[in-house]
Amino acid sequence: MPETTRSMDDRAVKSAKCVVWDLDDTLWHGTLSADDDVTLKDGIVDLLRTLDSRGILLSIASKNNHDDAMRKLTEFGIAEYFLHPQINWNSKSSSVAEIQKRLNIGIDTFLFIDDQPFERDEVAFALPEVETVDALDYLTLTTLPRLTPSVVTEDARRRRLMYLDDERRHESELAYQGPREDFLRELGLVFGISRAGGDDLLRLEELTKRTSQLNSTGIHYSYEQIERLMRDPHHDLWVCELTDRYGSYGKIGMALVEKGRDRWTIKLLLMSCRTVSKGVGTVLLSFLVKRAAEAETRLFADFRRTPRNRQMLLTYQLANFRVASQDGDDYTYENDLTVSQGYPEYIKVEVNA
Repeated sequence: MPETTRSMDDRAVKSAKCVVWDLDDTLWHGTLSADDDVTLKDGIVDLLRTLDSRGILLSIASKNNHDDAMRKLTEFGIAEYFLHPQINWNSKSSSVAEIQKRLNIGIDTFLFIDDQPFERDEVAFALPEVETVDALDYLTLTTLPRLTPSVVTEDARRRRLMYLDDERRHESELAYQGPREDFLRELGLVFGISRAGGDDLLRLEELTKRTSQLNSTGIHYSYEQIERLMRDPHHDLWVCELTDRYGSYGKIGMALVEKGRDRWTIKLLLMSCRTVSKGVGTVLLSFLVKRAAEAETRLFADFRRTPRNRQMLLTYQLANFRVASQDGDDYTYENDLTVSQGYPEYIKVEVNA
């Protein structure tokens, strides 16, 4: 049976998505504000490259002068690895919280590494979901189970670059003078929907494990389970990719549909939270509603309420799904197919069925 998030709530076994670094006597030897002649710790460059290649995001929470620290990171040739670095004189917990807000990933997927017990305790007190690591143990990071994903997909290897693309999109949007929909139209968004193939399986397994906010059930599927379902004639397994003028967001969503004699049931629907601001959350669901209407079959959807997926619940409700039955946190929704939602006019939808 698929593994549910109820057995994955323990932070110690939940995959981490971001490591936030202190600088002084953590990433490098010495204190920058006292002596500019700081040196990187042994093995740091290889460690950063390894984490980055696994799809682990990296950032900084350091009490330093921002320009001086960024200049030093650039001199060391590692500035590019750090997303949204918070280099200021604020508390470390507020810096970590700001990074979490900008990356839009769960705070319980963060690790914070610092040489000072006070700073680690301050973060642990303010953000108890964040795991803290003593800088003395920095070389063990690549061996931690939370930082050692079972699969590393091409999307994972490109994760930092995709976030950098997102930053460029955001900067362009801030500079754009006009309605937001006009900006989205100029992005040239293309939403591709296709049946999953063998090359998609690793990414789909990763999506079920990493996606929690826009996930209809919180159920994790293994590679073998996904492969078996992909080949089963009684199931449809759909995968979607989003691209625009800046490049690809990667494979950002999936849907698993069980096809019975007179009813279809969406067993799992999920979408990467990185795409929420582009208004694409309902596109895959609208596609499934259209297909069910064309097949003249009833359409149901399984939904399991979790602490994180209220946004997915709203997505179902806005798409005219209504509760058909409930057992605790487990719901069955039905769409009566009387309302056909069109796709946002600024998104081109391409279907390869």
